[in-house]
Amino acid sequence: MKQTINLTTRPILSLLKQIAIPSMMGSLFQVLFNLVDTFYAGKISPESLAALAKAFPLYFIVVSAGIGIVAGCNSLIANALGSNNKILASIYTYSSLVYAFFLSIFITFIGIYFASDLLLLMGSSNSSIDLSKKYTDIIFFGTIIFLILTSFNSVLYAQGDTKTYRNVLGIGVILNIILNPIFVFGFFFIPSFGIAGLAISTLIIQFGACIYLFYKVNNTELKIILNISNFIIRRNFLINIFNQCMPITMALFLVATGSYILLSFINIFGELAVAGYGAAIRFEHLFSLPVIGLNTAVISIAGQNYGARRYERIKEVYSKSIIIGVIFMCVSGLIIFIFSESIISIFSNDLEVIKFGSSYLKIAAFIGPIYPVFFISHALFTALKKTFLIFYSNLFRMVLFPLIITWLIIKVLGGYYNDIFYGLLIMNWIFGFIMLFIARGLMIKTFNEDKKVFFIF
Repeated sequence: MKQTINLTTRPILSLLKQIAIPSMMGSLFQVLFNLVDTFYAGKISPESLAALAKAFPLYFIVVSAGIGIVAGCNSLIANALGSNNKILASIYTYSSLVYAFFLSIFITFIGIYFASDLLLLMGSSNSSIDLSKKYTDIIFFGTIIFLILTSFNSVLYAQGDTKTYRNVLGIGVILNIILNPIFVFGFFFIPSFGIAGLAISTLIIQFGACIYLFYKVNNTELKIILNISNFIIRRNFLINIFNQCMPITMALFLVATGSYILLSFINIFGELAVAGYGAAIRFEHLFSLPVIGLNTAVISIAGQNYGARRYERIKEVYSKSIIIGVIFMCVSGLIIFIFSESIISIFSNDLEVIKFGSSYLKIAAFIGPIYPVFFISHALFTALKKTFLIFYSNLFRMVLFPLIITWLIIKVLGGYYNDIFYGLLIMNWIFGFIMLFIARGLMIKTFNEDKKVFFIF
């Protein structure tokens, strides 16, 4: 049996290396999966690339719900297992599936019936809406598969198995490379589906992953017995799951809302601007992977040390993670700045798409170094059970401030495409320093019994 890592005694840097790297690999596979979709969308047409970019905020509604289930149900099941209450853990396992089922029905209804209206509000033309809908209708139809998949994953995570889903994502990337051209361009008896082929491939891969994770769960202590009596609605358990999962989902939903608002303004400059930005933002995610890995590591390390009341180690992991993250993002920013045109040309050979995409990447190179402050601070808030701060952080940084700033730049000052991102560059750096002071204040308040003043560095 694999021994649990002691996160309260070992050197912080050693722990960061051991925990962050595997997490980063899982995130890498997820980003590569999305990049494969972006690549083939660009091969269809610049319009399809733009349609996929506009579909992303809608698709992120599904992703937000899935991440909420993984994080929330993981903690509930893990707590039950930690108290050696396998019956309680099993009830939460079944209840998580019930929660995923009902939530998927709600999201599917919203997505299918209101997607056109949301795309129209974004300023999309009828032809662009039709393209985006071809993708989103299939994705929303498969919501139940994805949310059941994430529910199975939460059960495995709660038992310490993080490798299975990482491996699933790795295989998923390979399958996506194979299936995308088959369903996008057609092969033998399979017709050409265009942009809808991207969604069909995703749905097939998710269905296969769902079956495999079901098999893996059934090889654990919390095996799922397909008996209707096990899936009865247990109101108190569903309420607990809702209270754990929904704040995380809503915080992530704000990210989708922010993307939606930003794309609405970018759309003013045309479909090619949206296509360029859409390709750029997905590639930017690739360079953020080290920070995502650090986020996961800080949650684990700070969480255990909080329970052990070893507050100095929490301060240490917070400050060192930010320093490491900033170094990574500075190096990434340099690479992005130098090779911006070459990066976008991977997805499209249209000169206008390349111009818009590379323009964003050159500005994003200077925004990136402040990102670790947000990721690591959110990890700290999670470990200290102050997740409401994440919600407010995303509300102001991802929605309200960008809306106000972008509106002023475009509608009042008559600014151009690049001016939007210069405004966001300044906003993110100001908000980053504010976040540092919020984190400092939280540590002072939370660790008050130590009678020490905590500084960030």
